[in-house]
Amino acid sequence: MVPRTSSEDHLSQSIIAGLITTMVGFVASFAVVLAGLFQVGATPSQAASGLLALSVCVGLCTIALSWRHRMPISIAWSTPGAAMLASLAPGAFSFEQAIGAFIVSGVLIILTGLLPGLHKLLTKIPVPLAQGMLAGVLVPLCIKPFTALGTITVPALGILLVFLIGLRLLPKFAVALSMLAAVCFGIFHIWRNGSWDQLQVLPQLHFVTPEFTWQAIASISVPLFIVTMASQNIPGVAVLNSFGYQLPWRPSMLFTGVGSALGAFFGGHAINLAAITAALAAGEQAGANPKLRWRAAFSSGGFYLIFGALSALIVSLANTSPEGLFQAAAGLALLATLTSALLGSMSDPTWRLSALATVLVAAGNLTLFGIGGAFWALVAGLLTHFIAERSARR
Repeated sequence: MVPRTSSEDHLSQSIIAGLITTMVGFVASFAVVLAGLFQVGATPSQAASGLLALSVCVGLCTIALSWRHRMPISIAWSTPGAAMLASLAPGAFSFEQAIGAFIVSGVLIILTGLLPGLHKLLTKIPVPLAQGMLAGVLVPLCIKPFTALGTITVPALGILLVFLIGLRLLPKFAVALSMLAAVCFGIFHIWRNGSWDQLQVLPQLHFVTPEFTWQAIASISVPLFIVTMASQNIPGVAVLNSFGYQLPWRPSMLFTGVGSALGAFFGGHAINLAAITAALAAGEQAGANPKLRWRAAFSSGGFYLIFGALSALIVSLANTSPEGLFQAAAGLALLATLTSALLGSMSDPTWRLSALATVLVAAGNLTLFGIGGAFWALVAGLLTHFIAERSARR
């Protein structure tokens, strides 16, 4: 028996870390993506196409960036962006209009990489208001696990208990475990009703012709761009910096911006730097040698391509499961993000009132002149600050 070399051990460790990174990123949030796409009018086949497009773009961008720069650069889809979509009023926009807005958001990400001034302008958006907007759009989604107790009591209680026990025993995987529990309940529901014929296996990409309207750009493109940058890209840079890696900003924004714009034609909303899961591919669990941890991200990209092949099966399973089951699971997946956003919005006393106004307007999903609540939440926050808080300091 030939003993394995140290290099082989490191490689296997990196591959395992890549698999875990993909499993946590995909399983823990695919329901959020589906909720967002369904809310903006996607059919089940279009939602499956969107999930496949996102998986392919995430996988290819992760592989390219980690290989080119020899860094554990992990890409993910924008979970906060999907949550923002899920907060929109039903029927406010057609799916074609949403696709046009996704493309504009991707172009804005590209411009962030090309124009340093746009990046600097983005950093001037008050953090309490950006976090408050995110918190506001998350509130209605995070309530769903608890309101579901009144309609689908047993499965809702089941995934909630799995989530709580997971927090106690395996906190890093609590969300993934609750999502897997939702899948199990869905499979049981299909088995009990004998509706196996409704499951689809083969994934397909569906091209969507975009429509561009200023209402959709204001309601979707701008908030999607802001939450993606503030909640994913900027924290993603910080995570890599904490492990000693200097992220190549321009190539990362160009790759994710182009990936977002191209994926949008097939239903994907946005991709970005991974934040939470980035640590799984950049930490010691990915290997003892920091110079070789890029292989964990590289393998994660490959696993995203494999997981994307399951997109049609996942969407048909979610569509056949008890109504509200996967929305409840998505709400549990976003609880940690909601907590972080609320804390971030209230951390600065000089912005606390305006942050609260931002949260409330976003949670109420105020729609004026055809423009959704996330945009007006930022407007309300800025007006509150300049009228009440700024004058009070003088």
